[in-house]
Amino acid sequence: MDVVTDPARCPSPANGTVVTIGVYDGVHLGHRAVLAEVRDLADKRGCDTAVVTFEPHPARVVRPASAPLLLTDLDQKLELLAACQVDHVVVIGFDEARSRQSAADFVAETLVGCLHARAVVVGHDFHFGHRREGTVPFLVEQGGRHGFDVLGLSIKAEAGGAVSSTRIRSLLAAGDVEGAAVLLGRPHEVRGVVAHGDGRGKEWGFPTANVAVPADICLPADGVYAGWYVHPDGTQTPAAISLGRRPQVYEDRGERLLEPHLLDWDGDLYDQAAKVRFTHHLRAQERFPEVEDLLAQIGRDIEAARRLLQASLAGRSGEPQIAGPAWRAPDPDAWRLGP
Repeated sequence: MDVVTDPARCPSPANGTVVTIGVYDGVHLGHRAVLAEVRDLADKRGCDTAVVTFEPHPARVVRPASAPLLLTDLDQKLELLAACQVDHVVVIGFDEARSRQSAADFVAETLVGCLHARAVVVGHDFHFGHRREGTVPFLVEQGGRHGFDVLGLSIKAEAGGAVSSTRIRSLLAAGDVEGAAVLLGRPHEVRGVVAHGDGRGKEWGFPTANVAVPADICLPADGVYAGWYVHPDGTQTPAAISLGRRPQVYEDRGERLLEPHLLDWDGDLYDQAAKVRFTHHLRAQERFPEVEDLLAQIGRDIEAARRLLQASLAGRSGEPQIAGPAWRAPDPDAWRLGP
């Protein structure tokens, strides 16, 4: 997959493109339904496929106080788009100047000049450009001028409602990682670096990796989870995951920590990149009468995580499987960062 971050070095494929535009946070089932339509239309027309996305999320520029937390960082989003067999991704740096660009200029510069669009596929309620002036009817009018068709799609529904990044964030905020996984088509994954902690877990006999996650990434609700820890080489280790402020130690006044305990694994993880995938919610965070009570509960949590993860193991090389749509692990080597 070709990734372009410099608008002056656009691909401009001679055969043209079928383009979709959006933040694509999470690359969830709704996004993948759009991408499947893009791929099908491109194959019929002999065109390339292209995604135009933005970094950072436009809300961080136009309404920073209420900007949503992200389901995926840019690297993960690109990996997931590559797994959807997208040919080109144009990553547009979004800033104050870009927020003031007119919809007509965006069409001329990006869709026509950069990507030679032959068709544009978006959601039926899509808006873009200064003051959200770009709508599907506007795109249709622009398509008549520039020679591209427009397809406005309805939002995909799944599990009793619309598939959207907002809905997935709500499920995660409630600790429902299983429900979020159904809409994502994969377990929710966060990425960070293993930092040094206070060593409390090791002292108690349950060492954990203190994974420092960027502040703009969406984490599930505080609680204890079962899931997978992914090492830099891609290998996965089952884990019991604690997420919260450790009320036993700090009475909910401490910083929020993500601390996976790797099952049946021993080694040095400090300063390594880590991915943590949440598959099952086990319980809420709580303060116990005595530390011994907490330690007994941690032991039960580990055994519960072990049972759930062993039960979920199936298929390719022990890859974790979830209920709902099939998910294929993205290949980070399938995309390259362009100029």
